[in-house]
Amino acid sequence: MTKYVGLLLISLLLSGCSSNDSWRTASREPAGIAPSPEAEKDAVIEFYAADAYSWRGWFAVHTWIATKEKNAAEYTVHEVVGWRVNRGLPALSEYKTSSPDRFWFGARPEKVLSITGPKAEALIPKINEAVARYPWADEYTVFPGPNSNTFPAWIGKQVPELNLNMPFNAIGSGYASHK
Repeated sequence: MTKYVGLLLISLLLSGCSSNDSWRTASREPAGIAPSPEAEKDAVIEFYAADAYSWRGWFAVHTWIATKEKNAAEYTVHEVVGWRVNRGLPALSEYKTSSPDRFWFGARPEKVLSITGPKAEALIPKINEAVARYPWADEYTVFPGPNSNTFPAWIGKQVPELNLNMPFNAIGSGYASHK
């Protein structure tokens, strides 16, 4: 009985740990840390991490990739999102935006990696090829993966020139070693 009371108390505590009442109202504003496509004409590669939504952010981050071709007006963002699978869509998504550094449902992103100029220009086609080969594009499992952190880690393994070091709390990034 005591065990169940403890579990109930922990559940109540964790359920109230979000700084946002709802994911619907959580900030998705740009953080202002990405180079503006209007100002930065060179190619850009950026990897971002932000605390996962709600209490999960105490333990884990969500990560994504943004690339901008030389002279492009927008970035291409590649990310894996679990709710897409629940709706019958692929977990892997791609979209164009001028703000690839948006808050992740209330959590401010941080740059994990940033490359600009000729090196980025040379690596973007390799990233795009790796994205097209991502083996778990239609799958999502919180733990052990594949999840949103597995995807950038797998891209980093396919394109070793990135020298990507995933954050320690990118839970699921180790799953990328399975293929």
